[in-house]
Amino acid sequence: MVYTRKDVSKLTRSERRRFVNALLQLKRRGEYDEFVRMHIQYYVADGERGLRTAHMAPSFLPWHRKFVMDLEKALRRVDESVTVPYWDWTRNRTPTGLPWTEDLVGGTGRRSDRQVMTGPFAYRNGEWTIKVGITDTEFLTRELGRPRDPIALPTGRDVQWALDDPVYDTTPWGSTSAKGFRNKLEGWGPGRGAASWRNHNRVHRWVGGHMVGGASVNDPIFWMHHAFVDLLWSRWQRRHKGARYLPAKPLARGNAQHGRVVARHERMPPWDVTPDELEDHHRIYRYA
Repeated sequence: MVYTRKDVSKLTRSERRRFVNALLQLKRRGEYDEFVRMHIQYYVADGERGLRTAHMAPSFLPWHRKFVMDLEKALRRVDESVTVPYWDWTRNRTPTGLPWTEDLVGGTGRRSDRQVMTGPFAYRNGEWTIKVGITDTEFLTRELGRPRDPIALPTGRDVQWALDDPVYDTTPWGSTSAKGFRNKLEGWGPGRGAASWRNHNRVHRWVGGHMVGGASVNDPIFWMHHAFVDLLWSRWQRRHKGARYLPAKPLARGNAQHGRVVARHERMPPWDVTPDELEDHHRIYRYA
């Protein structure tokens, strides 16, 4: 049966409560931390050797589509009414409104150490201890808007810039690809600092704290963010009929990216699934 993902601003109080409770249940069981561990493992930069699937690669979008679907499947084993809502950061742009409410994900971190003190995922409530990460910090951290060095969330115009590109991805198939929808959405830009973080990447930086880096899954906002990124991929597909995932075929020997990126019909670790099989989600879920 096809289920529906809703805009976080459209959730009822009951839907918010059920979503949060299902996440907390996965955390108690230890299942949630396995998702954190997986994302850290597959957060491979294109400056490193070996195959890249999760980031800085064409498979960024199908990899995270599958990743969110797996989390959703786990949530629905707890409560079959739950789906992952999406956070449209082009519309819900303030650090005090949705989704940063007491009954959903809580707010920003306190100034001294960025520890989140409000909401169900605050460490002091005893239900959300960070057990898998790249530091020893046990509490969830955020710094919404980065007050000490402010940045703004991406705008509708920023998203439009990505959606207008009719080609899915281009050589060199990584963080330096100047053209192609995938990197314009993933958001690796030239230079350094705020100007180099676009769309998806800029949102991670705007949230700050745990959302910066491979352990970003520790913050439940990760899933709402990536559900919206997934929706944007779906919109791009509707806009550019017939446009497909690229590269279509494995890159030739001698190409610097040979064996380092996944082609359309190649298996995408850690799953036995190809990008081709993940291009259409409509038989599984839809967006309201």
